[in-house]
Amino acid sequence: MGATDAFLLDAYSLTVSQVVERIAPSVAAVKIETGGRAAGSGSGFIFTPDGYMLTNSHVVRSGQAARPRSDATAFRVALGDGQEFGARWVGDDPDTDLAVLRVETGGAVGLPYAALGSSSDLKRGEIAIAIGNPLGFEHTVTAGIVSALGRTMRTGSGRLISSVIQTDAALNPGNSGGPLLNSRGEVIGVNTAIIRGAQAICFAVGIDIAKWALPQLLQHGRVRRAHLGVGGNTAPVARKLAVAFELAQSTGVRLTSVEPGSPAALAGLREDDLVVGLDGVVIDSIDRMHQTLDSSRIQRDVVVKLFRGTRTPQVMYLNVRPVERLPG
Repeated sequence: MGATDAFLLDAYSLTVSQVVERIAPSVAAVKIETGGRAAGSGSGFIFTPDGYMLTNSHVVRSGQAARPRSDATAFRVALGDGQEFGARWVGDDPDTDLAVLRVETGGAVGLPYAALGSSSDLKRGEIAIAIGNPLGFEHTVTAGIVSALGRTMRTGSGRLISSVIQTDAALNPGNSGGPLLNSRGEVIGVNTAIIRGAQAICFAVGIDIAKWALPQLLQHGRVRRAHLGVGGNTAPVARKLAVAFELAQSTGVRLTSVEPGSPAALAGLREDDLVVGLDGVVIDSIDRMHQTLDSSRIQRDVVVKLFRGTRTPQVMYLNVRPVERLPG
């Protein structure tokens, strides 16, 4: 190994160790009990000095703790210095796999916390550092690079998360909810998933998604979303139809069900309608429809653009007023 290589390795090691020294105290092992029995575990990190902690929704709901707000579910967090505290549920969102807990310190203030960075300006090849509690080994550090950006990932709720970070920093069960950090010690993602059987393919929810969800989790305990009351699948738009109506898209959403009494039913939507637009947004997939139905469209008239009929399809514009989707 040449002197230049040795220098680079030393600089890399120093960068990682400095980040770990600064951020590790804010990372905790999260333990969940349901009915007084151990139900699951994971990782989390404090992001405010008064003890608010980010983790994964699937961590706080582990062990079939489907109601993390329930009095039967208890949370304990253990920090790197050996301190252990109780924590209470603040909010969680299965659709982004994010959750917030509040560490109950009994009046103590000034907890160590990690600064939230940005995931929008990341580049492939940047250093990525993960801290967590894989397989019960508390405060384990792994490091690698940002392998890819803009991945999508299906959550346990069936919804698609966009802008997911892929990294080769080794993750294992128990790392879920821990921070993915850049070389400046800023959180760029919340570690959330691995591909079993694969090596060096791990995923984190981009921190920009977390920063979008946090205000609603803190205020409402959930991320508010609009509900039409339809089921559907991504379906092709016939080429003749796309040409005749000058559509730039090749797919839309074919409705397979319309709930009786729902906003969609009241507006006149029917099974087999092909939805191609919503409130001026191109709808080219069921995931795009889910993403478009955010809190800004609750109890507000939106225009659904659709095609009805197969032999001579007609374009229609229907006004719908979505309601709030109740948390599952």
